Amino acid sequence: MTAAPNPPSPTGLVVRGLRPGLKLSDFKLIAFDMDSTLINIECIDEIADLAGRKAEVAEITEAAMRGEIADYKDSLRRRVALLAGVPEAALERVYEERLRLNPGVETFVAACQTAGLKTLLISGGFTHFSERIRRRLKLDFARANTLGVAHGRLTGTLFDRPWGDIVDGAEKKRVVLEVCELMGISTAQAIAVGDGANDLPMMQAAGLSIAYHPKPAVAEVAMLSIMQGGLDRALEVISPC
Repeated sequence: MTAAPNPPSPTGLVVRGLRPGLKLSDFKLIAFDMDSTLINIECIDEIADLAGRKAEVAEITEAAMRGEIADYKDSLRRRVALLAGVPEAALERVYEERLRLNPGVETFVAACQTAGLKTLLISGGFTHFSERIRRRLKLDFARANTLGVAHGRLTGTLFDRPWGDIVDGAEKKRVVLEVCELMGISTAQAIAVGDGANDLPMMQAAGLSIAYHPKPAVAEVAMLSIMQGGLDRALEVISPC
């Protein structure tokens, strides 16, 4: 993670400190962020848009993803509070009408699965979307936040589970480390994929970090940054077998 970057490639890939001949099969686990990484949107911004509150929420989202807000949990609670009263049906509208997989996601995930990697989705977003994406991509595990709902409307709160905290950067890292321990592997055998500041802790803990169309703070440290094209462009640098 500390090696000097190679000059930016005209093909839109920036490589930093990767050894030649790297293969997916050198790894055992891959952890993906969801919003703006596996999918094309920030779900909370789109829910807010249906409620006429997108500008307020998106401003906080962008600041958090750029790393300008130190307390991600607080920023998430502030954004979720602005959703109070939104019909629960808005979540399904966002999923059906606005959410799409990013280019190359299915190809890259399938290559990881073929290479024998366990696949995780660890998101600061919401279970309504993460569970659907987990099933759609046949991922092994998903961890995300749960929105409070009462009488068919969002309460503006998060449902805190007794076995886990709100998913922020520290929690993403904790989950990766825990799964590595359960699998009996080292963190050097894990890959982390993300785009924003709250992905940095898990990316810095993993043996390989991949940034997809990242915020500047993430592009500065990721071992592979995909600046143009789909997520499957990682296969131009990392052999699928």
